Amino acid sequence: MVRLHVKHGDESQFLFDTTVSVSVEELTKQVTSIYNGRLKVSRICSEMEELSEHGITLPPNMQGLTDEQIEELKLKDEWETKCTPSGGSVFKKDELGRRNGHAPDENMKKVLQKTMEEARALIAKKQAEANVCVTMDMVKDALDQLRGAVMIVYPMGLPPHDPIRMEFENNEDLSGTQAGQAVIEEANTQLWWAGKELLRKQKLVDYVGKNEKTKIIVKIQKRGNGAPAREPVISEEEQKKMMMYYHRRQEELKVYIFSFFLLIVHIYDMVPILSNKF
Repeated sequence: MVRLHVKHGDESQFLFDTTVSVSVEELTKQVTSIYNGRLKVSRICSEMEELSEHGITLPPNMQGLTDEQIEELKLKDEWETKCTPSGGSVFKKDELGRRNGHAPDENMKKVLQKTMEEARALIAKKQAEANVCVTMDMVKDALDQLRGAVMIVYPMGLPPHDPIRMEFENNEDLSGTQAGQAVIEEANTQLWWAGKELLRKQKLVDYVGKNEKTKIIVKIQKRGNGAPAREPVISEEEQKKMMMYYHRRQEELKVYIFSFFLLIVHIYDMVPILSNKF
């Protein structure tokens, strides 16, 4: 298998195994799906943090309003009684005015938090450091775990306007958000290796050869951003090892020179003694 270390800019993302025979078209689809899938998991986890702290999202026309404004406008959240967490709720006001403040109790909160930790670990960047490849199945597994935890805590489901539900149903609206800018549409994805764009009409073998044990760094980015910065000749880790080696050699050389100096001094001190003897 060819191992790809996928990066975005200089930031490591994940490892991915493929074959030299894969078409760049198919490879681009696979890498983009995992890249965007990991972003989706992260977005859902961020919203679930808020869900565990402040309950479900208020209807759009009530978000950001004060209690007085809501009362004055005679607005009512019809989902407040429909979507109550299992085991009852604990009130914790959302100062941002996005959520209704009826948070799950401590036990249900732990269910959400434990699942978030497990889901994040599945697709974490640390997987690359541990030499673990990320697959689309792992991304789907993380999403299924999150969906299952939400169903346990909210068996009646979440309101249709809640971003978590919208993410699960692939109806999320990320337009105008920083999260939306991070997503790379498959049609606009480019993969680069060694300063070259991997053209979709080609196969991976056309670039890396027939060796299935090849390891390469591939950079993913949006079309139109130009060629990404090339990777340094040696990695940061290799550079650290080299610096440590030369530092150690320098220290050893200092000890050697000092020992040699002491030997010369000792010989110099011995000269008068030897002269008197002979």
